[in-house]
Amino acid sequence: MTSLLLLALLVAGASAYTRWAMDAIAEGTPAWWFILGAPLAYFLPVVLLVAIWFALVWIWRTPRPETAQLDFIGSARLFIGEVLAVAASWPLIALHRLFMRDPAVTAGKRPVILVHGVLVNDGVWLAVRRHLARLDALAVYTINYGPPYGDIEHFADQLAAKVQVACAQTSASRVALVCHSMGGLVGRDYLRRYGLDRIERIITLGTPHHGSMLAGLYFGRCLAQMRPGNAWLAELNRDEASACPVPITSIWSRHDSLVAPQASAELACAQNIALVGIGHNAMLNDSRVMDLLSRCIA
Repeated sequence: MTSLLLLALLVAGASAYTRWAMDAIAEGTPAWWFILGAPLAYFLPVVLLVAIWFALVWIWRTPRPETAQLDFIGSARLFIGEVLAVAASWPLIALHRLFMRDPAVTAGKRPVILVHGVLVNDGVWLAVRRHLARLDALAVYTINYGPPYGDIEHFADQLAAKVQVACAQTSASRVALVCHSMGGLVGRDYLRRYGLDRIERIITLGTPHHGSMLAGLYFGRCLAQMRPGNAWLAELNRDEASACPVPITSIWSRHDSLVAPQASAELACAQNIALVGIGHNAMLNDSRVMDLLSRCIA
């Protein structure tokens, strides 16, 4: 559903721009204006969207230590990195069925399932999947769950089915979960309701374990569950100070552009790794994150 909607928007936008350009060219406007303007037309809504995110998370930001402060160049690099990540993700989300495939049946390999976040699909995992697939011992799976605004517990039920498939195809008893954003809550809810028998470890990237203030700006059941103080989220975190039943690593950014406050991504029972200068979506393309994932899984 998300891919179809985004594909329709991209096609409609491209058609409207082409129609406008052709009419203007017919009236004498040089064609090169529209050739040069095409990237600007695509990136402008991304820039505006990312700018709004950063402005809002600045209001609810977690105070940063002196060592995590960014200068002008660092701030510009942070913003541009997030813009490029979002811009690249849109066609990947829209066309994910063309290039995201589960591995062939590979008995003997360790299965890893990549669990995406809210309002996207497995297309966002392209760079991570390619990176992890280079580790010959791994069989890397992805999941698409929905409907987009549904209940996180329903998403966890769909994850349970995917866990069964991955274990059956690899003859493994357990899987590792790598989860981005809300996907980390999906993975933890699976662990809470289905138990630890099938889970080797969980690695979360930019997951709002204690909610995000930005979730209150959107509608939908899963967004409501991610609002700070929500009863469902409080129940999920009720025993967070106790020892984790399986190893959990939370990789988060002090400059996350969607998790506010950013320290919401820290989990008491987990190994928490704070990075600097990475936006929420850019985590899925960052070399530091890739290296951490390789080490955590290996």
